[in-house]
Amino acid sequence: MKYNTQNAKIESITEKTLIVGIDVGSETHYARAFDWRNYEYSKKPLEFSNNEAGFVTFKVWMEELAEKYGKDVVIPGMEPTGHYWFNLGAYLQDNGMKPVHVNPHHVKKSKELDDNNPNKNDRKDPKTIAALVNEGRFSYPYIPTGVYAEIRSLSNLRLQAQEEITRIKNRIARWFSIYFPEIKDVYKNPGAVSGLMILKVAPLPKDIVKLGVDGVNQIWRDAKLRAAGLKRAKTLVTAAEHSIGSQEACDSARIELKILLNDYEIYHQREEELMELIEEKLSEVPYIDKLLEIKGIGMKT
Repeated sequence: MKYNTQNAKIESITEKTLIVGIDVGSETHYARAFDWRNYEYSKKPLEFSNNEAGFVTFKVWMEELAEKYGKDVVIPGMEPTGHYWFNLGAYLQDNGMKPVHVNPHHVKKSKELDDNNPNKNDRKDPKTIAALVNEGRFSYPYIPTGVYAEIRSLSNLRLQAQEEITRIKNRIARWFSIYFPEIKDVYKNPGAVSGLMILKVAPLPKDIVKLGVDGVNQIWRDAKLRAAGLKRAKTLVTAAEHSIGSQEACDSARIELKILLNDYEIYHQREEELMELIEEKLSEVPYIDKLLEIKGIGMKT
């Protein structure tokens, strides 16, 4: 049986189901309660705060309505509005309920059915959300717990670090386009270790020319870098000698590149540290060794 089809979702809503539409906000939430025929039980929207006292008030309100009208199951529905629903969703799940999500686009399109007005308000949105739930137009969010919650949070932090690295790389590429466009003929990868090593000491083409082939090569030798030698050093210095890069604002250009390279190293190191933490947490997942035996499945996957 397919439990995630719209028909299966509609079938799960019976005369014993209490459907609660919740309009999620940053500080305050609003809720209205309905039965499977869209008959409303709440005389007015319940306003409750985004804190423990508010959640308890909301829970008691739902339990009283369920008891009063003989409902065995409560389905709380909400829009996944940014991160504001996280704490409420976790609270509902911890109290034996399965919160569901409705598509914000569907809410926007459906809300004008009652009054031909697409404008948002705290009274209309919970009703629209509850109606969409009643029609089976909802999804079940996955709210991880324990080690799985740790893995998800760490993975999100790693993705944020990767996004920052991409932004920094784009800014470095812009800097190269202005001050040293020829470097792309020497290094296809702007994050190459040997290239970054020289740019820290000699950011501008004229600084590299002043350093000379022997000076460039000596930096690599001191760092015991085997991947670069005299041939690469000559190519780099030649590119610098014939550079058409801007000669203006040299001091600020050096400072800008220094900042960018610094940020690049910080976020690159952060990404590696986060990946190490993720691997530690993954080791706690049951049968992880069996999962990793599957072809194409690695730690990052």
